[in-house]
Amino acid sequence: MDIHEHQAKEILASFGVPVPRGGLAFSPEQAAFRNRELGGARCVVKAQVHSGGRGEAGGVRLCEGEADTRAFAADLLGKSIVTKQTDAAGKRVDRLWVEEASDIARELYLGFVLDRKSERIMIVASGHGGMEIEDLAEEDPESLIRMVIDPAVGLAAYQARELAFKLGLEGPQIGQMITVLKACYRAYRDLDAMMVEINPLVVCGDGSLVALDAKMSFDTNALFRRPQVAALRDPGQEDPRESFAADHGLAYVGLDGDIGCIINGAGLAMASMDMIQLAGGAPANFLDIGGGASPERVCQAFRTVLSDRNVSVILVNIFAGINRCDWIAKGVLQAYREVGIEIPVVVRLSGTHVEAGRKLIAESGLPIISANTLAEAAEAAVAARPQTTVAA
Repeated sequence: MDIHEHQAKEILASFGVPVPRGGLAFSPEQAAFRNRELGGARCVVKAQVHSGGRGEAGGVRLCEGEADTRAFAADLLGKSIVTKQTDAAGKRVDRLWVEEASDIARELYLGFVLDRKSERIMIVASGHGGMEIEDLAEEDPESLIRMVIDPAVGLAAYQARELAFKLGLEGPQIGQMITVLKACYRAYRDLDAMMVEINPLVVCGDGSLVALDAKMSFDTNALFRRPQVAALRDPGQEDPRESFAADHGLAYVGLDGDIGCIINGAGLAMASMDMIQLAGGAPANFLDIGGGASPERVCQAFRTVLSDRNVSVILVNIFAGINRCDWIAKGVLQAYREVGIEIPVVVRLSGTHVEAGRKLIAESGLPIISANTLAEAAEAAVAARPQTTVAA
């Protein structure tokens, strides 16, 4: 789960990271008031959306006084900004962060991420802040400093000092950097984060360090024990299909095709999407109903897939282990009764209680297309698409 910049700054500040003074605004008048609170002089107005590259997309501006702040806020609020990290529709701007302008002498990059290879939290830092980490890795890979944290020990002071030295900091800045690093590590560890990024972490003209921008993302599987983090979710920044699925406990990722997928197991889901494309179609989603899916959960999966109006066919592909094929079949029949399915449905069942599941489908009298193999199911789903969709 991602959160907004102002939320990440509030969290990091509570752990001891220095951030600029600022305030949230939901209207042009409120933005002008925030400028007045900061002294009525220069301020930076930032669109609050879940995407990087806001500056290049026109979502960040240095404003001079209340009038300029109000005008920029009026121009930005309610509109969508398109960045290299969004789709063509962009992200709608419903809130702004207005903060005091900083005297920037130097920009650094600092990130905490999970390194799956070492199974450790890794610090990634660079003396070239203000750039996306992907651009840094491509344009100047030698500038990236990587440091792995031993979970049994935590971030050691000597590691923090070593990183500060490598970034060219000196004097009092060393102590400030140690404070920032330890605060970020505690925030990451204590809140079940998946990423903490400060970009840029700036060295101001007076030598102090300030987090000028911040991003945090969290492990959705741990939100049940972090209600204070779960409360920060902004559904308005999510794909409506994914938001709907998340509200019903389903693992779902929306795609651009028209063949809806209801599958158990991430590996089988990926293979199914590959087979759909090999057969000449395009998947509309990734959806893993998980193990032990009840008929009610299968029915809810149908509702989720059908929330995407682009879906013209549904492919149900189940290899039952913990699951049972008869449960899945009952869920499919329940979906027909409760949801009102009006598009073709292809069902391929294999594994536990497969004969019972296939019998339920066959005796239902419903226009369900059955398949025995994944290849057959993918080809049947592609063939069942309406001709208008195929032509498009």
